[in-house]
Amino acid sequence: MNVLIKSAQILDKTSPHHQKKLNIHIKNGRIAAIGKEEPGAEKVINAKGMVLSTGWFDMCADFCDPGFEFKEDLSSGSTAAASGGFTEVALVPNTHPAIQTKNDVSFLLSRNGKQLTGIHCIGAVTKDTKGEELTEMIDLRASGAVAFSDGKVPIWHTDILLKTLQYLQKFDGLLINRPEDKRLNLFGTMHEGPTSTLLGMTGMPSLSEELMILRDLEILAYAGGRLHFSNISAAKSVDLIRKAKKKGLPVTCDVTSFQALIEETALEEYDTNYKVNPPFRSANDNKALIKGLKDGTIDVVVSGHTPQDEENKKLEFDLAAFGMISLQTVAANLATLAAQAPLEDLIDKLTTQPRTILGLPIPKLEVGEPANLTLFDPSRKWTFDQHTNLSKSVNSPFLGKELEGKAVAVFNNGKSLIDKEAIR
Repeated sequence: MNVLIKSAQILDKTSPHHQKKLNIHIKNGRIAAIGKEEPGAEKVINAKGMVLSTGWFDMCADFCDPGFEFKEDLSSGSTAAASGGFTEVALVPNTHPAIQTKNDVSFLLSRNGKQLTGIHCIGAVTKDTKGEELTEMIDLRASGAVAFSDGKVPIWHTDILLKTLQYLQKFDGLLINRPEDKRLNLFGTMHEGPTSTLLGMTGMPSLSEELMILRDLEILAYAGGRLHFSNISAAKSVDLIRKAKKKGLPVTCDVTSFQALIEETALEEYDTNYKVNPPFRSANDNKALIKGLKDGTIDVVVSGHTPQDEENKKLEFDLAAFGMISLQTVAANLATLAAQAPLEDLIDKLTTQPRTILGLPIPKLEVGEPANLTLFDPSRKWTFDQHTNLSKSVNSPFLGKELEGKAVAVFNNGKSLIDKEAIR
């Protein structure tokens, strides 16, 4: 690896080079020079109009391995993540078996160093993520788990939530919870509103998310600890979290890169690729999410990558599984979001903020430091299709479409992935 990146705009709020346009020379996996053009580069990237940051970090992805490798596995997931611009990902524990023992954590972490994208493990709070019996979280932490969650399954049992917050305080552990009242969403397929009524589909009310956030915030105030809400979607959810932060509660949250860009009306054609959970909601909800991104209420942007095989998606709408693949389309979503929120803030929510919340080292954009970097071209047009899709699954409404915005170069672990069109 001997690469010169020319005239890239640096977006890294932790760096003295923030917002400057500079040359970056990467050699032998490290940043060899900043600001000057070193001779001998084997590859030169003309990065005019592009953005260079520390490597993107995904705080919520599902690689389905072990147990559901026919949807995705560690190899295909890591490859798709690297192509999408991610140098590190934190995986939800909803595998089979769930990530609930030291061996389970060791299995995932054993892949690190073998591929460009590093893997971090979120350990299950309860056995088999059923919400009934606590796992040995201290052991999981000692084995390398960076946070604890039942992933795509909300912690419905109030006593379990309370005890987990108390338990994790022994080592300042982070609880990540998906705010959803399953009973209120029972048989639901999309957001409850005018569109669901017109289409004759059972709705999933915003109330199912808002009530869980209210409950969790009250228990957090009572028990202490640290709490992170995953994949929020509703306007009132943003408002509740904003008010909790003003009160000083140790709460953070994330949103998927696509949530604020698509409205409930997208489901009018009954395309199951738009069936996600939380569902796409109203225009007012999306405006509130954008406001939350701008004012800092929403701390992190995630992919929400959820692969599903065709047998689970090519069904009647009410029978189809929830979720979409999204690792490779985050960059295009980011370029679209940048028209409504500052790009430097969005980049921060993909780089520094997730690592800070998880208590992980933050890469430094300095001479001599290991190269953990992502080069993003907001104007690069490309087609997401069967040739460029690197996931095992194809459940994406963006598949077959021309997109604008792409990660064109990624560096980590002494490895690199560079778009051929970016090389001079």
